[in-house]
Amino acid sequence: MRVERFTASGDLNAAAARVRDMAPRPASVSVAVREILEQVKAQGDAGVLELTRRFDTNGQEPSQLRVQSHELSQALEGLSIELRSSLEVAVANVELVAAAGVGSDLGVDLPDGQRIILREVAVMRAAVYVPGGRAPYPSTVVMGAVTARAAGVEEVVVCAPPGPDGDVHPVILAACALCGVEEVYRMGGAQAVAALAYGTQTISPVDVIVGPGNLYVQEAKRQLSDRVGLDGFAGPSDLLVIVDGEVDLRLIALDMLAQAEHGGETIVIGISPDPETLDRLAAEIAHLASTRPSAEDVGAAVLVDTSDAEVALEFAEAFAPEHLQLVGAGAETLAPRVRRAGCVLVGEQSATAFGDYIIGSNHVLPTGGSARFASGLSARSFRRRMTEVHAGPSATLLARSGATIARAEGFVVHAESMEARIKENDRDE
Repeated sequence: MRVERFTASGDLNAAAARVRDMAPRPASVSVAVREILEQVKAQGDAGVLELTRRFDTNGQEPSQLRVQSHELSQALEGLSIELRSSLEVAVANVELVAAAGVGSDLGVDLPDGQRIILREVAVMRAAVYVPGGRAPYPSTVVMGAVTARAAGVEEVVVCAPPGPDGDVHPVILAACALCGVEEVYRMGGAQAVAALAYGTQTISPVDVIVGPGNLYVQEAKRQLSDRVGLDGFAGPSDLLVIVDGEVDLRLIALDMLAQAEHGGETIVIGISPDPETLDRLAAEIAHLASTRPSAEDVGAAVLVDTSDAEVALEFAEAFAPEHLQLVGAGAETLAPRVRRAGCVLVGEQSATAFGDYIIGSNHVLPTGGSARFASGLSARSFRRRMTEVHAGPSATLLARSGATIARAEGFVVHAESMEARIKENDRDE
């Protein structure tokens, strides 16, 4: 693991950008993804299956595109008691938090008598993309499917890339069954995003696609963002920990190494106003990393000296981390002031890993500094505001003002449309 150290001073935005640049920049895949999208759009199921053979199953003919209900039931029955009970805890916690984020309709009565109702409605159909990789990710099924259900989505779809045997990992299928998902597809990559957005002979198009994925998946989402709703564009993971006070630095080092398991582009940052704390943290990281191969490939472990906790917070706000941990009495007091983070974890016991799996918050979070303007996955990701207008008597009162504005913009018929609502007894006034 590469560990670097510097002092945060001067232009903190530039310092944060310097840290982000420590992660390798991926090559562009836009042309390759565009070709994949066009193939799926033109060929439908046949295109998805051909691309699945090419990219996922090493030429092996995949099982049929859609997973059958009895396969989901069998996978759930085959789950270990311990894993099933653990997933049930995660499902219950995520559902409670997601349901709390569902808003209700709001009526506004305006002075001239009109009434505007702000209605919040769920999309009809949403998909959760569950990535492949080194291991199955049932937690992504939970985060996406349970949140969509809590939001009121009627049709929840899950897709996951099949392995060389042509099938999706049974743990993923079991998680789908546990979350009440009945529509599951054996497909991944950009071709899966295309199939979900365009629809095929087997797959009806969806309104929203959520979930992390590789560079091809993210580029496909970007190119289809004018066609389907998205949760955002997931880049490399990151964690920033502010330490100010007496804490167990072994726990902090473990938290940073845990996040490093997400891959070679991950950045983990420890920041403290106490240089001795950073010395000890560096030693803990080196000691623990030597026996944890899964955390060796982190892009950068960065230790930042600051003059005080206030500067640490300013650096964190400039960096806008996916995960921000505040540990130690001095750091924990900063929590109410944080404006730019995907998820804020407060206190020595609040490890980021809890948020990834079990505590109830969602692990699909804004990355790459997008926490400046984006939110993590929530019920709101599957819901939209719709305005309902009741003009009533206000039409007469508002028509002249509205028509004046319309004519100023050159829309004469707009003006006539509003003026036609003026009652006869008001025209002579």
